Amino acid sequence: MDVREFDFDLPADLIAQEPAAERSGARLLHLDRSTGSIAHTTVGNLPSLLQPGDVVVVNNTRVFPARLLGRRVPSGGAVECLLINRLGTDEGRWEALVHPGQKLKPGAEVVFEGARTLRAEILERRFFGRRVVRLWTDDGSSVDAAIDAIGHVPLPPYIKRADTVDDRDRYQTVFAHSRGSVAAPTAGLHFTRPLLEAMAARGVMAAEITLHVGYGTFQPVRVDRVEDHRLEPERYEIGDRAASLINRALADGRRVIAVGTTTTRTLEAVAGEHDGRIVAGEGATDLFIYPGFGFRVIRGLLTNFHLPRSSLLMLVAAFAGRDRVRDAYAEAIAARYRFYSYGDAMLIT
Repeated sequence: MDVREFDFDLPADLIAQEPAAERSGARLLHLDRSTGSIAHTTVGNLPSLLQPGDVVVVNNTRVFPARLLGRRVPSGGAVECLLINRLGTDEGRWEALVHPGQKLKPGAEVVFEGARTLRAEILERRFFGRRVVRLWTDDGSSVDAAIDAIGHVPLPPYIKRADTVDDRDRYQTVFAHSRGSVAAPTAGLHFTRPLLEAMAARGVMAAEITLHVGYGTFQPVRVDRVEDHRLEPERYEIGDRAASLINRALADGRRVIAVGTTTTRTLEAVAGEHDGRIVAGEGATDLFIYPGFGFRVIRGLLTNFHLPRSSLLMLVAAFAGRDRVRDAYAEAIAARYRFYSYGDAMLIT
């Protein structure tokens, strides 16, 4: 399958630079995947599009301020470091994207200063500009606490502005509590507590799982054939309550609606390993979903609009069909929906 089949042209002014004024005020395109019909509404009307007995599954991961801005020691040159993967159990050892990478060879040292001071040493060079770094504080205090104090929200590169204090709240879902992601599960950004209460009043049940979103979810597809692309493993955790709610829905023939591609991959990966059932526990998954995949759990998907040629768009096309998704995206562009992380949403049922 050619990656070019997932390409499309998007006017730059449709890439959302700011979130909607109200989380649930974002626009919502509803696609019926059986008929191809499209309706336009807002996320606030989501309860009316769901059925009593539906189980809506969200990702409760919490984004940490993974972007560090500092200077090289002793030259003082500016350095930017994006922490993308903790290595092992040592809280100070990380895989990171470092800029300017060519000048930062093993042994180079960097200092990040602010309310706290954090130091780093480059230990190893890896592919695609990645480095292994060691972080520490002068007084031996928590590295994570220092990151939280001085780090910046890792907004995606297509948001052409600096992060603000407001982003610490708006680039986080209302159910976020398990720290570990370098990017938000963006479909979840549209939910509010009143919206969740309205869903519950409708008879819709909510379940929380965790998948810590890594850089690999968003890395470019650098191959020509879809089948040759690989995702990096990402850690997940599913609790007993969530597993029970989802399994009962599957047994009863009720719908499981995934909020986001991260939730989808977690559920389908676990079900694929356990004969279609969800089993509580922890693990990691590198499941790459593209057209031809057989879904065993989800019957609905709430998701944002994704980048051309991205693995996320391929997942959506696998669920709804390439032609259906192509038509829906064309209509969203014509109707001037807002795209990507801070943009509008799409419900596929």
